[in-house]
Amino acid sequence: MPTGAWELPEEFRDLQDTVRRFVTADVRPLEEKLDHDAAGLPPDLLAPLQAKAREMGLWALQTPVEYGGAGLSVLGQVVVAEEAAKCRMGAFFPAGGAFGGNPPSVLFRASPEQFDRWGRPIVEGRAGKAYTAISEASGGSDPARAIRCRAERRGDHYVLNGTKVWTSHAATADWGVVYARTGAPDDRGGISCFVVERDTPGLTITPIGVMNSFSPSELHFQDASIPVGNRIGAEGSGFGMASDFLVHGRILYGAGPVGIAQYALEMTIEWAKERAVFGGRLADKQGIQWMLADSEIELRAARLLIYQAAWNADLGQDVRVDASVAKLYSTEAAFRVVDRCVQIFGALGLSQEMPLERWLRDLRVKRLGEGATEVQRHVVARALLR
Repeated sequence: MPTGAWELPEEFRDLQDTVRRFVTADVRPLEEKLDHDAAGLPPDLLAPLQAKAREMGLWALQTPVEYGGAGLSVLGQVVVAEEAAKCRMGAFFPAGGAFGGNPPSVLFRASPEQFDRWGRPIVEGRAGKAYTAISEASGGSDPARAIRCRAERRGDHYVLNGTKVWTSHAATADWGVVYARTGAPDDRGGISCFVVERDTPGLTITPIGVMNSFSPSELHFQDASIPVGNRIGAEGSGFGMASDFLVHGRILYGAGPVGIAQYALEMTIEWAKERAVFGGRLADKQGIQWMLADSEIELRAARLLIYQAAWNADLGQDVRVDASVAKLYSTEAAFRVVDRCVQIFGALGLSQEMPLERWLRDLRVKRLGEGATEVQRHVVARALLR
């Protein structure tokens, strides 16, 4: 029987079932002990959960085998991402953060010494998540041209000056990857990549309050001195190294919202079948039926677009357009689905007794993250009109 992006291979169906059972049995009960807007599990709950995930082989899934990871294909990664998101904090902490072990992808382009120093501790579970700092106030959707944060070489060090914004996980990470300009302004080839330690003099990290439960950070560099040995790759090669993970990241980014919306839809269907209104069930009202049907149709379409993009990525094809289509449609559709679910639940859907209002806020952010919807439309249109 043929398999492909439209029909998951058996091993991925088994993986899907394993992750689904893990999230249901192990992650959601832990979430119930936490505040509604908790951002990740506390260390005492996370450590045993991660240990169990490692025993099950659900660890370092995105890290290539040669670096000690599982080396899961992009299609396999999106299968995990969808199921891992089916929990209250799933938008930004899939499976509560249990499936760790992946350093920033650019570390796979680092020297062996650099990987052993920074990447391997994460893969082996001895260190937590690291951040990636690209976006700036001058523009996040066109980073190659918008980057103003500058690194000037002075002997065996670079001196960084500038500010990064919307940087996830910077508040808790021991180090991160920072993209800074070493070439001429607006030169796409003038961006370099550096590992920056948390205790670097001249680095200030400040949280940015946002509408959802997980706040990003602003990173401000004032004459921050970075050793030349912290540069990943050649000077000026930073954006080229980032391009692949930015494209593939959009595919993964879209899978989580589909999982959240699917879970929300399943909850809403059960509610509609039980809720008594106007002498009958809520589920018997045509308006409700059409909302549920539209949601199911959109989620099926979104999932297939993600599978197709992931499948083509695994075939080694150029998936810039596929990734933009998948990211755009999945995040927009997921937001619409959860919005409908809130509407069907009524006032209860807005309360913190349910995860729906948190998901609605989180998914509103997802429509902007990894390239806003309008940017994805630009990518698709540009390819069509080339």
